Amino acid sequence: MGVFVFLPLVLPLTAWPIARLAEQHLHPRVATRLLTCVAGVMALCSTVCLGLLMVVGTAQLPGNPLPDGWSDPEVREAVPYDEVAGKAAIPALLVVAAVCARTLWRHGRVRRRAHRALAGLPAAQVAVLPDETPYAYALPGGDRDRIVATTALLRRLDSAERRALFAHERAHLAARHHQFLLVAQLAARANPFLRPLRTAVAYTTERWADEEAARVVGDRRTVARAIGRAALISRAAPLPTLAGFASPGPVPRRVAALLGPAPAPRSWPSVFTAVGVATWTAAVGTAVSAMSSANSAVSMVLILYAATPL
Repeated sequence: MGVFVFLPLVLPLTAWPIARLAEQHLHPRVATRLLTCVAGVMALCSTVCLGLLMVVGTAQLPGNPLPDGWSDPEVREAVPYDEVAGKAAIPALLVVAAVCARTLWRHGRVRRRAHRALAGLPAAQVAVLPDETPYAYALPGGDRDRIVATTALLRRLDSAERRALFAHERAHLAARHHQFLLVAQLAARANPFLRPLRTAVAYTTERWADEEAARVVGDRRTVARAIGRAALISRAAPLPTLAGFASPGPVPRRVAALLGPAPAPRSWPSVFTAVGVATWTAAVGTAVSAMSSANSAVSMVLILYAATPL
């Protein structure tokens, strides 16, 4: 196992360049899928390696319930560099498990509360709330997907801008953007080095919905105007984890992107560009992370199998 077990913990650093370049140079749909995949795989690999280190650390604790052979000096010698890190991995893995479980629980609780709040309204995809606070957001729920908007916001948008708003939120629901956001959030909880990817995914999902709205409406300037006006008059979605029409973040960048030409739908950038180099660097880092964690897992299984008495 050796030093390879530590690689997945730091290899997310190789994805930092693509986190920013993907926002600027890739189609939002491609960028979202690429960044979410890289974040999810790297987070899984780093968590697996923390678990392997925890096994080593647990075997070194006095009075542990593991077979005596697992703490044999020869076994320790077969897994070098892990004596201190193994013990440190125990609380680290417990923290990762706790924060990820809390994120999942909070995500589910927010959605349940939001659906309960709309229970008395007509069973339509669009729920209009008589609220003087302007906001709008997409509420996923499988066959109960809904778009929530307040009368205060709808009054301040013209008919074309309201169409852009609903097209934007429908794009969030149709593409299941909440799933991409949840994976990126869990990845950032599992490994703090993946936080730039979480931020990038939050932006690219909004850009993805912007581009879909522009395609449906047929006028990019109308969507840009709707986003800009909504950002000036509205607040963020009142419930965390929900995608809002004018959510906090780089709204000026979204408006500027819509005022320019539509992004090219090319699925994979040329290696002779900066974004191509960054993409391949992240891909190689992800592959090395997966191979390192697999190598460490297989090595650990073989060592502990040999050390376990029949």
